[in-house]
Amino acid sequence: MKSPATTTSRMHKTALASVAALLAGIGLAAHATEFRSADTHNADDYPTVVAVKYMSELLEKKSGGKHKIKVFNKQALGSEKETIDQVKIGALDFTRVNVGPMNNICPLTQVPTMPFLFDSIPHMRKVLDGPVGDEILKSCEPFGYVGLAFYDSGARSIYAKKPIRTVADAKGLKIRVQQSDLWVALVSAMGANATPMPYGEVYTALKTGLIDAAENNIPSFDTAKHVEAVKIYSKTEHSMAPEILVMSKVVWDKLPANEQAMIRAAAKESVPFQRQKWDEQEAKSLANVKAQGAEIVEVDKKSFQAAMGPVYEKFMTTPDMKRLVKAAQETK
Repeated sequence: MKSPATTTSRMHKTALASVAALLAGIGLAAHATEFRSADTHNADDYPTVVAVKYMSELLEKKSGGKHKIKVFNKQALGSEKETIDQVKIGALDFTRVNVGPMNNICPLTQVPTMPFLFDSIPHMRKVLDGPVGDEILKSCEPFGYVGLAFYDSGARSIYAKKPIRTVADAKGLKIRVQQSDLWVALVSAMGANATPMPYGEVYTALKTGLIDAAENNIPSFDTAKHVEAVKIYSKTEHSMAPEILVMSKVVWDKLPANEQAMIRAAAKESVPFQRQKWDEQEAKSLANVKAQGAEIVEVDKKSFQAAMGPVYEKFMTTPDMKRLVKAAQETK
């Protein structure tokens, strides 16, 4: 027969073991992180939204369930510019934005924004997957952003209530642009009046006539319902500026190197997934806008290209920028 002292001792040890296990569980939970990532697109199935969700799945597997990412789209955390500001100070972990709003912060991001830099979507992808893309992503770190990946944003073209077949047709039009000096210069070079404005305000501005036109890709023309306001989409394809996924360097620097490597790997692995979704979305959106009465107009691209010399002279001013432009153009 066991003595009361032995029984009490065993019960005490069992209780201590239970408390230790509980504390260990709490410790693991305390170190597990659900990062927050912002996106401005409204559609829950928009390619960039699902790409970061896919990245979260990859990160969760790589970290053994320690880390994941929650995506807040529909401008839930603010406009692109507002989320960029939050990421800078570490109030937000990630944001997915078009590269345009980063142009005034991280100068080398102007390179892939330049008009008519890429010959085609495959050319753009090859450049951004290679050393040119890697150097541009890396260059954002001194400014407080860890560049993780470029996502496709297709080719951007002008949409308005009238066809824009030559550069002369754009003259005098009030065209919405992203909040970037480069974008203002690009549209101004066409003879138009560039009107910087957040993405979320474009629909109302088109509807009310505050602006005459905007420029974006087919999926944005569709999912942001801009097609309800204007029906003529003129295929200028003046820029293939990508989307960029950045992480706060404040948050990044607190992570051990192995976890930083997991995040980088998950981001890179999400790129082919995003591109596949992008290609599917583009085909779907093209069918959608046509069904809503949109007219897709072919244009004289050479007349637009001829007007872009001053934009390159004004913005590609450093040896690094000129070298990267040349490297991009020479990538086959």
